[in-house]
Amino acid sequence: MLNSDIRARAKSKRVYLWEIANKLGVSEMTLTRRLRRELSEDEKQRIFSFIDEIAKERGLHND
Repeated sequence: MLNSDIRARAKSKRVYLWEIANKLGVSEMTLTRRLRRELSEDEKQRIFSFIDEIAKERGLHND
């Protein structure tokens, strides 16, 4: 599956795709469509930071 590293990180941190989409300023559907193609390393790092930020806001510090 493409971008499986993003999906796995979000799942391990208990962060939903819609929450990531909100941080990106796009709809959940738009994010889902973007994830159909492998993202650049820069975009992945941006999403990883959002995942970590959302988890931290909720007090979830799973590593």
